[in-house]
Amino acid sequence: MSTPNSLVLPVADGTEVHAYVAQPPATTAAPGIILCQEAFGVNQHIRSVADRLARAGYVVVAPELFHRTAAPGLEIPYDSFASAMPHYQALTNEGLTQDVQAAYEWLQAQPNVQKNKIAAIGFCLGGRVAFLANAVLPLSAAVSYYGGGTHLLADHAKDLHAPHLFFWGGLDQHISQDQIKQVTDAVAAAGKPYINTVISYADHGFNCDARPSYNKDAAAEAWALTLAFFQEKLGN
Repeated sequence: MSTPNSLVLPVADGTEVHAYVAQPPATTAAPGIILCQEAFGVNQHIRSVADRLARAGYVVVAPELFHRTAAPGLEIPYDSFASAMPHYQALTNEGLTQDVQAAYEWLQAQPNVQKNKIAAIGFCLGGRVAFLANAVLPLSAAVSYYGGGTHLLADHAKDLHAPHLFFWGGLDQHISQDQIKQVTDAVAAAGKPYINTVISYADHGFNCDARPSYNKDAAAEAWALTLAFFQEKLGN
């Protein structure tokens, strides 16, 4: 059942995706943002990111990307990545494309959303999905925080619609420097605009205050740049 902060959206393959929604305080039309979850679900951290973006003036929708294999509302503890693996491994680019398309179409249908100013942002798994979203949707901006597996989408770099902002942790043992280079080299070779930010003293998951790898300074610095990037590209 939907609540003021939740939706159930139809997906092209006949499934339904539950999503968390955060609305800005202003009643005038605002840009929209698709928020892509970590491998641990649309949990308190992701909802808090949505709420922060809404307070900054954006309409935010965060779809539950595991909806084909998990019950609505699944939240996986950060110390139990093994529990996420069956859902993570079941994801396909086709399904993820359909999920972000469903979120995009919902934003397009909202009277308080500026239709030509839609962005995507994602963390961890969601960083990869935000990159995919930028390739398959006519976005105005996209941001990926420590998007593991993004190098596997390097052949989509030529399809990027909008400037892409990348954040990586210099201490991240999950994402190698070669993988980062594979992504950024592909984007550069395609002639697409991007900003590549490596925070040398940050680890994987540095933005999440529920994770042991949280880094307050890195999170604050990356967030400030994220908001400035959205301000510039979305005009809000």
